Amino acid sequence: MIVVVVVVGIFFLLMGGYALAAPAALVRPFGLVADGPESRSEVRAVYGGFGLAIAAVLGLALAVPGLRIGVVLTVAFALGGMAVGRVLSRLVDRPTAFYPIWFCGLVEAVAAGALVVVAAT
Repeated sequence: MIVVVVVVGIFFLLMGGYALAAPAALVRPFGLVADGPESRSEVRAVYGGFGLAIAAVLGLALAVPGLRIGVVLTVAFALGGMAVGRVLSRLVDRPTAFYPIWFCGLVEAVAAGALVVVAAT
């Protein structure tokens, strides 16, 4: 149970840190261009700041058992929502490459499911 929360937390920590350090590089595989201060700020905020916040709250959930179920379910549903958005995008836009669309969706769905299992135990 703890391993799942730690692994998901590390994923968000790494993604958040990478987004803060190299926002243009983070979004490039998605065909996005973060070439101005406004777009880099958006990537740093949404991927960087949010990622670090999720990592921190998952760490808090491990430290404060009373928060664990609520935090873990919230993160699970957020990841699940991201995965559902990718499925809907697939139906509308028909992306052709496995990476990053399907790969990221698969990672999000697996992490969401694992966190739901953690919350249920």
